[in-house]
Amino acid sequence: MSLNRFVNKFEYALFRHRLVVLAIFALATFFLLFKATQIQLDAGFSKNIPLKHEYMQTYMQHEQDFGGANNILVSMCDASGDIFNANFFETLRQAHDQLYYIPGVNRVQVRSLFSPSTRFVEVVEDGFAGGPVIPADFVPDRRGLARVRENVEKAGIVGRMVADDYSCAMINAQLLEIDPSTNERLDTIQFAATLEDKIRGQFESDQISVHIIGFAKMVGDVAEGAKGVLVFFAIAIAITSLMVFFFSRSLMLTVLPIACSLIAVVWQVGLLSVIGFGIDPMSILVPFLVFAIGVSHGVQMINSTGKRVASGLDAKTAAQASFRKLLVPGGVALLSDTVGFLTLLIIEIGVIRELAITASLGVAVIILTNLILLPVLMSYARFSKAYQQRAAAGNPTADKIWYRLSAVATKPVAAVVLVVTALLFIAATIQSQHLKIGDLHAGAPALHEHSRYNQDTFLITERFAISVDFINVMVETVPNACTHHDIMERIDQFQWQMLNVPGVQSAVSLASVAKTINAGFNEGNVKWRVLPRTTQSLVQASAQIETASGLLNRDCSVMPVILFLEDHRAETLARVVQAAKDYGHELGDEDTRFMLASGPAGVMAATNEAVSEAQRPMMLYVYGAVIILCLLSFRSARATASVVIPLFVVSTMAMALMTLLQIGLTVSTLPVIALGVGIGVDYGIYIVSSMSQMLKDRVPMREAYYEALKERGSAVLFTGITLAIGVSTWVFSALKFQVDMGILLTFMFLVNMLGAILVLPALAAFFWPKNK
Repeated sequence: MSLNRFVNKFEYALFRHRLVVLAIFALATFFLLFKATQIQLDAGFSKNIPLKHEYMQTYMQHEQDFGGANNILVSMCDASGDIFNANFFETLRQAHDQLYYIPGVNRVQVRSLFSPSTRFVEVVEDGFAGGPVIPADFVPDRRGLARVRENVEKAGIVGRMVADDYSCAMINAQLLEIDPSTNERLDTIQFAATLEDKIRGQFESDQISVHIIGFAKMVGDVAEGAKGVLVFFAIAIAITSLMVFFFSRSLMLTVLPIACSLIAVVWQVGLLSVIGFGIDPMSILVPFLVFAIGVSHGVQMINSTGKRVASGLDAKTAAQASFRKLLVPGGVALLSDTVGFLTLLIIEIGVIRELAITASLGVAVIILTNLILLPVLMSYARFSKAYQQRAAAGNPTADKIWYRLSAVATKPVAAVVLVVTALLFIAATIQSQHLKIGDLHAGAPALHEHSRYNQDTFLITERFAISVDFINVMVETVPNACTHHDIMERIDQFQWQMLNVPGVQSAVSLASVAKTINAGFNEGNVKWRVLPRTTQSLVQASAQIETASGLLNRDCSVMPVILFLEDHRAETLARVVQAAKDYGHELGDEDTRFMLASGPAGVMAATNEAVSEAQRPMMLYVYGAVIILCLLSFRSARATASVVIPLFVVSTMAMALMTLLQIGLTVSTLPVIALGVGIGVDYGIYIVSSMSQMLKDRVPMREAYYEALKERGSAVLFTGITLAIGVSTWVFSALKFQVDMGILLTFMFLVNMLGAILVLPALAAFFWPKNK
């Protein structure tokens, strides 16, 4: 059966049983609306990491022994600049106990000055003495505080648990993926709210400030900021409604596409709930895009129907004709969007895969709501005589503009347009070579620099020698390796080499601690701060270090080298990771392997590499899908090239813009390129579909393009401007990644629209030389 016969039969069945169709849509909408009310925000830690990456394989292999990367740092600072007072220590103790009992915290991995595992060792006349930094008989008076201060210095935890200037103390906690109280995955957003309530809310005062960082807290702050998305959604609906009314000059033609697009959003969210998905803070922006795409196609439908009513057809006949005319190009455009979004599934990061499914589901339902439901609803519309007269009169001013614009389809003007386009493409290609993979700024990139979370991050980084940006290089070797001088020496050399890498703030390993203990055995003389060469002396030095320190496992066959970084910017991570690989390869052998990586910065490094590896295949798949669908639809390589080339130029320009605005290619910005291509292809498909038959009939190129502009130009121009205005409001968002996405999408919507109405016909003028 040919495509035309199928469309005709489908059209006949659809409009013959309109009431049945409306009843099915109504029932489905009520059901999915109910399911949509049950959707929840979902932001698990494991969704944000590439679990199949080699670094993450190392991470998961050693997670049980050394903890994961999902940790929380709580820094409590005294306003006086000195923590050694009774009020501070009592508050610190209470905060430690409170954090210890919060559901989802791995209690074994909670460390602070009050942890029994926080110990010191000192040399005395009889050998060694030591114990907890805060003894069991601690009394926070002048004598007791002085004793604790001495113990802190002996324990060597200044810069880690106590700030370099003694103004703050740290509580460090690892989180569990599964909440033991519910046996369900930890609700990260709820956990972040609990931290605010039970830690900051209870213990922050004029005298003591509380600073909390870590993945869970960052996600909580992002989720809090994401609530503002609803406001932007409402603003977008209002702006779009005004624009549609301005375009159609009809309240009915405004309500229908807006309503069908909102139904598409309801279906999308409801279907996500049906299949067991939640809404991630990153994908919470997708419903707006679905609404915008729906309006885009809805405007094409009302524009086509309105023109046919103006020509004298009744509403039902006009709706049928529009359905028949737009089903194939609209379906191809939406299928291109859907397949384009599905290509994001190649990126093995849960949050991007969920975004791909969320976006593709939303675009797929638009085929039903805006290409099927909307024309059926319009077949019942009643067009006033005033509307018919206004539509029949046309718009002579617009026609003059379209005729002047159609000059780009003549070779002299087309040549100028193509030369300018080529120059822009060359400049963008050169600039895009500087695109960085990963975050380009310190702090959480999803949040603004002035956000509370990032200010807390900057304070902790400034006052401590550690931060949440640390990477563990796991040294996998033979059992009891801590008694082998050769192995310990290589670990020590590796640590020393990495300490000299720019971006590494500090480092710690079993080897470095063992050297300090060895010096203690020799009256604390710094000349003895070396690794003992005898097995007995190595045993003596390493025996003082417990497995709870995180520096070794039970049989001493795995010993991490913990590297604390100044930040997690793309260039810092790339430099440190490459150095770790080089030195690890140089110092390792068959029995001793320096394996990357664990820790939050290790996760980020793996994510950056996964994004880098997926970038090119994703773009190839996106464009491959668009090319195949255009070829199937137009059956013309020339028509396909006319649609795809402007898209590729705009994609390259978007990447150049990212470098100019210092936006890195990350988990949140990578999908924008696919989204921009998927949505941008709609403009070109509608214009080419309007021109294709005329071109086959050897209609002169300028005339064919002029007629296409009269039929579709207003809708294309309106769609591009409306979509751009809608996403441009995101620049006022509390979320930095939403601001970045808004800027990039605004650029891609507008420039793709310009590409479709300027570059596409210029290419066509040379691709169809006989249509003079």
